[in-house]
Amino acid sequence: MTTHTDETTPQTSAEYAPERPARLEWAKHAPEVYKAMVRLETAARKGLDHTLYELVKIRASQINHCAFCIDMHTKDALAAGESVERIVQLSAWDESRHFYTAKEIAALELTEAVTVLTDGFVPDEVYDNAAKHFEEAELAQVIAAITVINAWNRFGVTCRMAPGHYEPGQYK
Repeated sequence: MTTHTDETTPQTSAEYAPERPARLEWAKHAPEVYKAMVRLETAARKGLDHTLYELVKIRASQINHCAFCIDMHTKDALAAGESVERIVQLSAWDESRHFYTAKEIAALELTEAVTVLTDGFVPDEVYDNAAKHFEEAELAQVIAAITVINAWNRFGVTCRMAPGHYEPGQYK
């Protein structure tokens, strides 16, 4: 029987599902792609507020069901001082807007529109709202950050990277 405990979870003898192994250690087998992604990540975050950056990364990862990235960016956000309450509400941010600034809401709307392209476009009203809250250079960085986390999510989900082992700041 597996027992799951940490500082915040009372000890129980509940049996948890086994951790699924990764399908592929893609970074090991495509190191140049991984290095290019890290460089792209570094470039995309330049000039962006760290809190906004992590909210965007967590929200896109939630939409894409990337458990590894949700684990990573939630831990990084918490380590940087983000509140548990705002992170918990993020999956339902549209119903709990009062936890976020107008600028963060614009970024979250844009994150959802860019991440879910099933309609084939980013609606003008979403883009226009983001453009009201960000200078053009900053908006370009937000779009880059959204695009990069979506790429990371696709690696994480496809290769089935397991959550739960990341330590805040591990890849910085």
